[in-house]
Amino acid sequence: MSNPFDLSGKVALITGAAQGIGAAIAIKMAEAGAEIVVADFGAMVPETIAGLEAAGAKYHYIQGNLTEAGAPQRTIDAAVAAAGKLDILANVAGAIRRAPFVEHTEADFDLVMNINLRAPVFLSQAFIKHVLGRKAPGKIINICSMLSYQGGILVPGYTASKHGLAGITKLIANELASKGINCNGIAPGYIATANTAPIRADEARNKAILERIPTGRWGQPEDLGGTAVFLASAASDYLNGTIINVDGGWQAR
Repeated sequence: MSNPFDLSGKVALITGAAQGIGAAIAIKMAEAGAEIVVADFGAMVPETIAGLEAAGAKYHYIQGNLTEAGAPQRTIDAAVAAAGKLDILANVAGAIRRAPFVEHTEADFDLVMNINLRAPVFLSQAFIKHVLGRKAPGKIINICSMLSYQGGILVPGYTASKHGLAGITKLIANELASKGINCNGIAPGYIATANTAPIRADEARNKAILERIPTGRWGQPEDLGGTAVFLASAASDYLNGTIINVDGGWQAR
């Protein structure tokens, strides 16, 4: 019986994969057999390189700034040039700026929206054109958020971008499922990354968060890897326009 989670022969482009959540997803997909293209503004950290090499994966690195004009198409073109094709796109790169709503600047709002929403939209557009041109199926995985459902506090741009990304995930599924495109999202709960360091450092807020999570701990980037492999694989071929919460039970409370 074949393994429906096997990614052998597939090529996955993961943005924001130099470290953190993106790196954990890249490594887990590599372990499942995929060839990996890492796209990030910063260089891969040694732990990411070690994880990919331990998986025995063929991998490539593309440096770029997704906020620049034309960057999404250039990124897809560079990935195809490096690996020959793409089968999977994981839009992981993200940014957050914390400030009260009345103090949130236009510059911060634009930066967050450009990275968290605009870049995934146009990366997905270019990716879809590529796979349809090959007459091949394609898998898109968008990293949404608990703030795709909730308002949150002190993160106006982030909340707006993640609500928007959830909507685009569903729209792509509506328009392109019949053409062999699967577009789904992962909504991480509270994951221990650089972006959440200020919250974890706030003793009162950290305590309140942990008290609400049934699992009783912050998530680790590696906790998202298995769900990403599922969404990238044949095991999820009839799943479309869905956002999966990987949150230790946060939403259940």
